[in-house]
Amino acid sequence: MRIFLAGATGVIGTRLLPLLVGAGHEVAGMTRSAAKADQVRAAGAEPFVCDVYDLDALTAAVVAFRPDLVMHQLTDLPDDAALLPGRAGANARIRSEGTRNLIAAARAAGAKHFLAQSIAWEPPAGRDAVIREHEGAVLDIDGVVVRYGQFYGPGTYYEGELPGDPRVHIDDAAARTVSLVDAPSGVVIIADPVD
Repeated sequence: MRIFLAGATGVIGTRLLPLLVGAGHEVAGMTRSAAKADQVRAAGAEPFVCDVYDLDALTAAVVAFRPDLVMHQLTDLPDDAALLPGRAGANARIRSEGTRNLIAAARAAGAKHFLAQSIAWEPPAGRDAVIREHEGAVLDIDGVVVRYGQFYGPGTYYEGELPGDPRVHIDDAAARTVSLVDAPSGVVIIADPVD
């Protein structure tokens, strides 16, 4: 399968990329940082340096690759969890405008499948409308919404401690996502079993 992975150099994208390639898929890895193109190439994927908010460039990139699946693993989160409240608007924009642009690009390319990450916990007050809109847009095109528990493990906000439920180790989340590349439309929750 040909897979266009948006967010290939993010926390989960860096783990997904080699797993998808290792499973025999032809993968394009999108990053907005030219400095990270070599990282994508080293993982065995074709790099595309593109900003999700540049609809023309995004559409050209996705159409050029001709994917069967567009996988939306984009977020706009700070490295420091203490800065999350101040960056909520940037991440909401990824889930609204970014999702719309990726869907438009996927349609222009004739992609048959679309998969997008979401969250398995209740968002802070006032942010639930953006999550509902994001998930609704994906489901409206018969896509797959993957609701992840809070990530823990290397490179996450919870490297040395466990977050509350729902949660999932970042490596497990990536491995379980690989099996969803041809999943039927719907919502899938990826989280550790609750004790």
